[in-house]
Amino acid sequence: MDDHQRTSVSRTGDERRTLSDFLQYQRDTLAMKCTGLTAEQLKARPTPPSQLSLLGIVRHLADGERTWFQVAVAGEQAPSLWSGADGDAGVWDVESGFDVESADVDEAFKAWESACARSREIVAAAESMDVQGRYESGEVVPLRWILTHMIEEYARHNGHADLIREQIDGVTGE
Repeated sequence: MDDHQRTSVSRTGDERRTLSDFLQYQRDTLAMKCTGLTAEQLKARPTPPSQLSLLGIVRHLADGERTWFQVAVAGEQAPSLWSGADGDAGVWDVESGFDVESADVDEAFKAWESACARSREIVAAAESMDVQGRYESGEVVPLRWILTHMIEEYARHNGHADLIREQIDGVTGE
């Protein structure tokens, strides 16, 4: 995937379309950062002491998609696929009991793509942006907040992904 294959963000769409487009653009950016790498490169942790890897980020965001859209908005049973004993850190932190080296790359990307597809379905089916999701703590948040949060989450991790990719093979980009 290159820069020209990412979703175009509508400049005239309504709130749902605009937020959905921005989120998809960020998803596309993560896919772009991972394109063309081997399984070993996707598992690499090239920025010590950080335990971050591109595969860990993909897995973390798959769980984030499931938590926010499937569980919080749709009320589905969608437990974490990979988190270790201390929650999200288990996605990439060796000390938490999760070992990214033994992870199945194809499984991770299929789970992430499936979670993203289900999230798009949930957003499209929502009656309005005022639909309330319930976070794990019981806090109630509207769908617009969840979409905005996920844009922020992807954007932050895409910054990490950019640095990791540059360390792996020198590829940089937006």
